[in-house]
Amino acid sequence: MNKKVVFTESAPAAVGPYSQGVEMNGMLFLSGMLPIDPATGDLVTGGAREQTTQIFANIRQVLAAAGLNPEHIVKTTVFLQDMALFGEMNEVYAAQFSGSYPARSAIAVKGLPKNALVEIEVIAMR
Repeated sequence: MNKKVVFTESAPAAVGPYSQGVEMNGMLFLSGMLPIDPATGDLVTGGAREQTTQIFANIRQVLAAAGLNPEHIVKTTVFLQDMALFGEMNEVYAAQFSGSYPARSAIAVKGLPKNALVEIEVIAMR
């Protein structure tokens, strides 16, 4: 078993007992990323568009710490505070990938940590 914790100060620190990412056997599992500005530790202001933009900035930082980029993403799970936010999130989401898109699930949940509107988790492969 070759398990490695991935961490970067360029993305928000975990707000609980979990890792930003864990790599094992060429697969990288990122914990759910929130729209937190790593410089301030606060949620970014704005709506689902701005929050999704910050989430992908955070995702790119953790991927980079593992030597990967968004093209290595094979699966995402998007959690939305309300399905009415899907359109705004989806516009930003689509712009993150060139060519093929990863598999994706998108679900509405009752609430998210720090009262975020969006949270995204990622699986990437080398």
